[in-house]
Amino acid sequence: MQTRQIGSLNVSIVGLGCNNFGRRLDAEATARVVNAALDAGINFFDTADIYGTGQSEDYLGRALGSRRSNVIIATKFGVEMDGEGGGAHPDYIRTAVEASLRRLKTDYIDLYQLHTPDATVPIADTLGALNELVQSGKVREIGCSNFTAEMLRDAEAGTPANRARFVSVQNYYSMLHREPEADVLPECERLNLAFLPYFPLERGLLTGKYRRGQPKPENTRLSNTDLVTDEVLTIVERLVEFAEGHGHTILDLAVSWLLARPVTASVIAGATNPQQIQANANAASWQLTAAELAEVDALLQK
Repeated sequence: MQTRQIGSLNVSIVGLGCNNFGRRLDAEATARVVNAALDAGINFFDTADIYGTGQSEDYLGRALGSRRSNVIIATKFGVEMDGEGGGAHPDYIRTAVEASLRRLKTDYIDLYQLHTPDATVPIADTLGALNELVQSGKVREIGCSNFTAEMLRDAEAGTPANRARFVSVQNYYSMLHREPEADVLPECERLNLAFLPYFPLERGLLTGKYRRGQPKPENTRLSNTDLVTDEVLTIVERLVEFAEGHGHTILDLAVSWLLARPVTASVIAGATNPQQIQANANAASWQLTAAELAEVDALLQK
């Protein structure tokens, strides 16, 4: 498994999104997925305090056990937690990090991310509190999520010299949702920020599970939604045909297409079983050429 940098952190180019832990997976099933990820060379685990209302962090910490020092743990704070609060105020940050450390059963977090912007708190105040966590050794690097390019610029401007700065941004990005290309990705290049795409597989649309003319799979994220339209499935069929014509799957294409962007540090895809872990890990092996990328763009723009 190749690695890329997020600040000082060396992460596998395929990571594991842990939002299924505590929601669709119990502690035992979580451990099986975590073990499979480690066996596949994945060292980057991305969770959040809100996932499973705290259980994702708890189950991840249990599953890692004594192997904690071998991995990079990213977690997030800021979304309202029942009975605990939310937001980006320094007082809440100090409370939230202690709760995450306790659930993760560790004394440090590798990448601590503001889950969503908080317009009620000056970004300089938030960054000041996060800097304190870095200085104390409780956090190694800090990042943000769901930030616009303007917010990234404001955060950079609000970071004095010799203070911890955001080293990453995690936003929604996939072959079917390309909004970050307009300004966030260029801003990441300018500010030397690592980019982490979430929903890289479009909740399963880009795994091959959803095909035109076939019934939708049951018990999936999109089973009871209207997002799987004929128009979307037509695009998916084009992508499947392209990938298979090159000896790959649409999953391989979805992951490798994102990794073809130099600012993408890791594709953090979720998984509910070891088989999905192995498929995700293998998907990063396709190094798309400029000609292939141009062909994919043409298919997506039809």
